[in-house]
Amino acid sequence: MYKGQSQKDTIIEVLTNVGIGYGWALLTQLIVFPLVGIDVTLGTNIIIGLFFTVSSIIRGYVVRRGFNWLHVRKLKRQMNVP
Repeated sequence: MYKGQSQKDTIIEVLTNVGIGYGWALLTQLIVFPLVGIDVTLGTNIIIGLFFTVSSIIRGYVVRRGFNWLHVRKLKRQMNVP
């Protein structure tokens, strides 16, 4: 029976997605912050980015597992599996 995406595959997907997002966020912070008058060091930009990255990993994992659970539940219902 199909059990959906494994937890390991979920975390690999989330970490890949968030890693790319972190790089993009850091780049955009370095461009946008000075344009709007926010003057912070590279170190501060990295800390801000890391904080939001950890938050994003947790959020992405929970959302993905939730959707995976819903998908498996739907499949079980369609196959009349308890």
